[in-house]
Amino acid sequence: MTDEVSAAPGRIVLLTASHRVAPGLLSWPAWQTLRAADRVLCADPDHPQLPYLREAGITVEHDVPAARELVDECAGGRTVVVLPSGAGDGSDERDGTGGDLTDGLARLAGSGRVRMPDLELLPGSYDLPGARLLDLVQVMDRIRRECPWTSGRTHKELAKYAIEEAYELVEAIEAGDGDELREELGDVLLQVVFHARIAQDGLEEGIEPFSIDDVAGTIVEKLIHRHPHVFGTETAETPEDVKAHWLRTKAIEKQRTSVTDGVPLTQPGLALAAKLGARTRTAGLDVPLPGGEGIGYELLALAVRAEAAGVDPETALRAAARTYRDAIRAAEGHEE
Repeated sequence: MTDEVSAAPGRIVLLTASHRVAPGLLSWPAWQTLRAADRVLCADPDHPQLPYLREAGITVEHDVPAARELVDECAGGRTVVVLPSGAGDGSDERDGTGGDLTDGLARLAGSGRVRMPDLELLPGSYDLPGARLLDLVQVMDRIRRECPWTSGRTHKELAKYAIEEAYELVEAIEAGDGDELREELGDVLLQVVFHARIAQDGLEEGIEPFSIDDVAGTIVEKLIHRHPHVFGTETAETPEDVKAHWLRTKAIEKQRTSVTDGVPLTQPGLALAAKLGARTRTAGLDVPLPGGEGIGYELLALAVRAEAAGVDPETALRAAARTYRDAIRAAEGHEE
């Protein structure tokens, strides 16, 4: 029996943990493996998990031996747990065990001359949906601090980019290109994170500092408040019911004195006309369209009529414009 035990190859466990999950929040199998291990090794003395492992009474040695030494250490059925590096700042690092160790183990296994211990990769924590957003926040923070161009930008200087990216997103949606849509959504998201990071510095007059967490918290509260049929006791059986809930809660929040309050006059003309028509119609007001002369009044009437018929005039005009563009290219002899 003693010979069988001494001949047992043992086990090497590479215990990984997501840097996007708070240190110490490890899975139950991870804690079981750590407590049962004969040795726990970590080359990084600043690994974020170390304080929590010490608090749990687990001894961690700041050493990772060479591959052959580690294999020998597992003789007799022993289990050795190795914690990879805790780096998670968005930089490109090797596996942290380090790469030499895993390469060495692979060479030993491929030689056929060494009886290898079992090699196990044990995820100690997993990313939740949306976890990569934390990476975006970290990368934006670093760029804001270290990039000469980014560090000097203001809200006003970036405003035009928000408009451009929004239009490019709409174009990707209308084109039905999934890859382009994913990229453009990222560009729009960058504008949100960028502006929030600028606001966090608190350097612009008249704007109280806030962070990306404040932005997210505000929209979460708004969504919950405006969906009482999801998070509260009210019911909504149809999209019309949902819209009624939305308008009612929004009116209470904003306490507007006019249906035109909150309509941005800087938006494209057709969208502006359609929005005013929608506000008027929803409020049940009978306001005749101005009867002035000129193409502007004709366009106003067309936009209001389109909105009432459930047609977005901006989308309709863009579709017609694309058809016109294709006709122009065909007349020039271009093949689509």
